[in-house]
Amino acid sequence: MNEAPVNRTALRLTSLDAYRGFVMLLILGEMLNIDRIARAFPTSAFWQFLAHETDHVNWVGCSLHDLIQPSFSFLVGVALPFSIANRIAKGQSRWQITRHAAWRSFLLIFLGIFLRSGGGRSQLNFTFEDTLTQIGLGYSFLFFIGFRTVKFQWCALVTILFIYWLAWALYPLPGPDFDYASAATSADWPHNLSGFAAHWNKNTNLGAAFDRWFMNLFARPQPFTANRGGYLTLSFIPTLGTMILGLIAGGWLRAGLPDRKLLQRFLIAGVLGLVAGGLLHFAGICPLVKRIWTPSWTLFSGGWCFLLLAAFYAAVDVWGFKKLTFPLTVVGMNSIAAYCFDHWIHGFVANSLKACLGARWPLILGSSLEPLVSGAGMILGFWLILYWMYRQKIFIRI
Repeated sequence: MNEAPVNRTALRLTSLDAYRGFVMLLILGEMLNIDRIARAFPTSAFWQFLAHETDHVNWVGCSLHDLIQPSFSFLVGVALPFSIANRIAKGQSRWQITRHAAWRSFLLIFLGIFLRSGGGRSQLNFTFEDTLTQIGLGYSFLFFIGFRTVKFQWCALVTILFIYWLAWALYPLPGPDFDYASAATSADWPHNLSGFAAHWNKNTNLGAAFDRWFMNLFARPQPFTANRGGYLTLSFIPTLGTMILGLIAGGWLRAGLPDRKLLQRFLIAGVLGLVAGGLLHFAGICPLVKRIWTPSWTLFSGGWCFLLLAAFYAAVDVWGFKKLTFPLTVVGMNSIAAYCFDHWIHGFVANSLKACLGARWPLILGSSLEPLVSGAGMILGFWLILYWMYRQKIFIRI
């Protein structure tokens, strides 16, 4: 392990592409329909475990699948110091870099809305809880913070999370006349929290109240009352906290720290994030809920992101396992394309595979495992498209 300072500014860190590809494959893994297989084998602890880890938890808690969006957001922050340095090295002015950041924010927001507007809709579906829109809403603020000192960045993180937590804590709980049905929930929903934690219950919170006003400012087929999953526009604020954690990690990467010291920082930050988020949850101060991105979730998921970054950096850029992670790198270098493919041509790939291989080809392992085989075939199809793009040096960037 390198003990000398390392100039990472001029290098492309393959570990970041591999980490990004790993996260993207977790999204594509939804095609495997593990939940259907788990229902076919209700007594199998193996399939029940996989079903839990490949789906979002109902409200409180965390699964591997819940770390997808935090990882994307975190990696945006990690990449920003390198992006700024690269543009400065090309002679771009502060104004040019700022204009590009604003344009990128707009594109991310628009692309997120556009991808959510499929399925035969006759107009744009203005929704802002999608991964891309959440990142886009916070990106310009992240860019501003990116030019500040590390101390300022830590202070910004603490300030944002505390004020956001306080606003939710002070928002009144639903009264006796609250219309739970219109909010796509119920007073006796089994995942409701009690006591002080009830301020973070599904669709009876500050964020949901904001969306009942904000979402109806846009044209839609019918008035917006609630998101059935409990997701919120305002989650972009604590998501910005996740991106700031990534920004700090990216600054450490660029600082030229020796590998051992860098990994120590990642590991310490990861453990502290897990402990801080867990303590806030178990102390009853702020529950751990990914769907509404509570401040405790920012810290807890950020801790996992630091640990995952440490693992990929050590494996790929320190120990040199680049061949083993190459399939992930192919996906990670075109993550925007993979994200769009997942939304746009999922059905097209499925139908093409069936047309080429026959309608019953997935039954080779039996009807119960049919979703696994057909899903694996679709993921392979996506990967081959991305591999062709990689060989042709076609990379979609925003």
